Amino acid sequence: MVNYQDKIITVEKALDMVKSNMYIFTGLGGSEAQLFMSKLHTIKDRVKNVHITNCLPVCACDYMNYPESFYCDAWFYTPQLRKLHHQGNASFIPNHLHFAGDRRLERVTPDIFIGVATPPDEHGYISLSLGNTYEKKSIRNAKIAILEINPNYPRTFGDVEIHVSEIDYLIPVDYPLPTLPDVPFTEKDLAIGKIISEYVHDGDCIQLGIGGIPNAVTASLKNKKHLGIHTEMFTSGMAELIESGVVDNSCKQLNTGKSVATFALGNKKLYDLIDNNPSVAIFDGSYVNDPKIICQNDNQVSINTTIEVDLTGQCCSESIGSLQFSGAGGQADTAIGARNSKNGRSFIALYSTAMVRNPETGEKEEVSKIVAQLKPGAIVTLQRQDVHYIVTEYGAVNLSGCTVAERVDLLISIAHPKFREQLYKDAVACGIIGERKK
Repeated sequence: MVNYQDKIITVEKALDMVKSNMYIFTGLGGSEAQLFMSKLHTIKDRVKNVHITNCLPVCACDYMNYPESFYCDAWFYTPQLRKLHHQGNASFIPNHLHFAGDRRLERVTPDIFIGVATPPDEHGYISLSLGNTYEKKSIRNAKIAILEINPNYPRTFGDVEIHVSEIDYLIPVDYPLPTLPDVPFTEKDLAIGKIISEYVHDGDCIQLGIGGIPNAVTASLKNKKHLGIHTEMFTSGMAELIESGVVDNSCKQLNTGKSVATFALGNKKLYDLIDNNPSVAIFDGSYVNDPKIICQNDNQVSINTTIEVDLTGQCCSESIGSLQFSGAGGQADTAIGARNSKNGRSFIALYSTAMVRNPETGEKEEVSKIVAQLKPGAIVTLQRQDVHYIVTEYGAVNLSGCTVAERVDLLISIAHPKFREQLYKDAVACGIIGERKK
């Protein structure tokens, strides 16, 4: 039995270690150290310019309200972080997810890494549980490594195990697992889900994200057989596909028999499924999301969403104009990896329209999400040369190998009918295509 009692401290003791100008890294999503983060604001009066590096934080934390004391460096924006951005105490870290941890660690050495994990087993090994996107490498690079030890977290396998000897301090905690509500899908979501499902074949290996459209895709895959999973995020919908027998990972060339992800976040059924389950493997994000790894599974299918697409195929998936809204995540990683897979397919999905407030009238009006030109300053998350299928509720079009003129026609064909004529006129006016002779 490994004795680790001398490493146990209180959260107050951990907070005492925080000094001005430090860099503190915490885990992604459910791997965030919730107790420490929820109490960080209590030291606001004695510290300045403490940088918190996070990704998809799940808990609302008061420290974010004190810009003189704390600053957030984020790999992915949430509503909280968008608010901080406006206040001037948050900034986005542009990244492809498979490089995110490595590139940030080349620039910054964490003074403290603090995350959450399961209690050590009889051999002294801790499971990082819900993710290893960048967590283990951050632990090994940090000057001080602290883990909140939570018995409620599932013990997972893959590359999430780390020996207690590599951790400086442990904080016993007992808070519940963070959960994501199951997002109900709309008729538009289901229409898109059904279209995409027609391109998914028995034996394919899939990657999905979260939200109404991915949930609708999952629901539309219930009649498939022998699917595999190699994905950035392991979702509640994927757990349902495993439980229903749709996913068995039997046709994968890489990690055959295992569902592979870099982090998990969802509902209680998901956490129950991955607990002590060797058929689910959580690996480092630099492995899972590397396009050179993704393409080693034949028939890899990548399914992602976007905010806006222009008529040449450029996808803006993380900003509204120049305003950072979310993040790139692994969209380019998985799309490029799927395209390099034998018989692989990549899908970018979006509604054909959105309701947007007119700045002049203050009224909301319907606009096309397929546009001649992206909004000024828009971030191109997926370049047009890497795009494969674009999908709306009006259909799917394959842009691979197409000229710009061919792309214009194809994308207009899946735009909302009331915007199609104007889109052609805009394409001519912008010089994307020449005016055609009648």
